[in-house]
Amino acid sequence: MNSGYFYSEDFEKLNIVQRLRQIESHINSIPEIPTHEVQYLNETLRLIVDEILSLRKDLSETEEKFASLSTDLVEQWNFENIVGKSEAMQGVFKLLHRIMDSESTILITGENGTGKEGIAKAIHFNSKRKDNSFVIQNCGAINDNLLESELFGHVKGAFTSAIRDKKGLFELANNGTLFLDEIGDTSPAMQVKLLRVLEEGTFIYVGGSEQKKVDVRVLVATNKNLEQMVKDGTFREDLYYRLNVINIKLPALKERKEDIPLLINKFLEEYCNQNKLQIKKITTQCIRKMEKYDWPGNVRELKNEVERLCVLSGSEINIDTDLLSEKIYDFQGSARLSQINLSGSLKDALVELEKNMIYQSLLDAKWNKSRAAKKLGISRANLITKCEKYGFTKDNS
Repeated sequence: MNSGYFYSEDFEKLNIVQRLRQIESHINSIPEIPTHEVQYLNETLRLIVDEILSLRKDLSETEEKFASLSTDLVEQWNFENIVGKSEAMQGVFKLLHRIMDSESTILITGENGTGKEGIAKAIHFNSKRKDNSFVIQNCGAINDNLLESELFGHVKGAFTSAIRDKKGLFELANNGTLFLDEIGDTSPAMQVKLLRVLEEGTFIYVGGSEQKKVDVRVLVATNKNLEQMVKDGTFREDLYYRLNVINIKLPALKERKEDIPLLINKFLEEYCNQNKLQIKKITTQCIRKMEKYDWPGNVRELKNEVERLCVLSGSEINIDTDLLSEKIYDFQGSARLSQINLSGSLKDALVELEKNMIYQSLLDAKWNKSRAAKKLGISRANLITKCEKYGFTKDNS
């Protein structure tokens, strides 16, 4: 102290002295532990420390495993790993690359089995949110009340079986991506709730009153015509436009038959690797039979057929037509005109007819372009030009 003034360091020293006196007072008030209890206390502390160390080790291993899993998923769902060199799929890939840095809501449409969930995973694992959660919910799998609880969570006592508070999928997907499949199966009441969380990023637990806020990127999918449902009054127009910011339409497998050999090879390799088997081969004749089939179940049906062939072939490496499902083996091909949109423009219909005729002729001629050209009544050079135009190749044949 100097000239009657107190400086900040003087006050700090006084505070330290006061705190030391308080500590001394507390220590003096602590009862002395008997000698026979000291050993028990030491053992208890040692168990607690061991438990903490074990927990830290488990957490570390879990984090490493999660990091490894995340890396594997990112690699698995890289856009380049999605099979498809057909013109239809190339259009999808171009769109995916344009939107990979976007945060917009995306509507994925297509028939059952076309791979909508796979595209949703690819979008997530190629986005800025790839290190956060990717959560999936099929909206058509459960009734409205359960769906509301699954999506938004509930408080204890909200209904009979609500024995504790439960977080919903929107909250679990915070900072990540939520994929809502079969969005067309939601009721009008659920559509109102979904519109609110999409517009404002807020929701309320079932039975609760506190408003929750989340940052979630939403991807939705459906095999239904939502635009027609809006006209019919079964789907909210405002929700439709909120969901349909970007629309990715996946082609049916019958519209991308040139991808079938590529998909067959992919599924063969996946099955054999998962089951630690030597890679099997499907004969050219068998592939040709599979190419002619219309695949109403799309890529999912094709994958199941390949797995079935692998199982039935046993230890055999080569798989031939005798193991094909009866419906595929006996399939003669539906009328080609049934695959053409007769309500569209004449120009588009003629292009589609030309594509179908050229591709079928190539299949029938086993990709001998001279024979196919003769059957079509055009020159071989003209056929080669058209094959390049439509992306027809003899890959994996």
